Amino acid sequence: MPKYIIERELPGAGKLSQQDLQGLSQKSCDVLEEMGPSIQWVQSYVTNDKVYCEYIAPNEDLIREHAHKGDFPITSIAKVGTIIDPTTAES
Repeated sequence: MPKYIIERELPGAGKLSQQDLQGLSQKSCDVLEEMGPSIQWVQSYVTNDKVYCEYIAPNEDLIREHAHKGDFPITSIAKVGTIIDPTTAES
């Protein structure tokens, strides 16, 4: 199933408290539970003013539906074509 990287502009994201992050996470999980098993949140990276989320879903429409239901912003969505890591350099 395809993986997607979602960029979310969220000014001040890096200053969110642990409690704020827990609340956002719980809201996302609640929406995902309602939507069913066809969409999965893998993890997110929080920077100063953005959050980058990794999702597994059959299509971009489900990513947008999740964002709409959870009232999460979307700046961009990119479908992952290939994954590389340090082992890719090995022969």
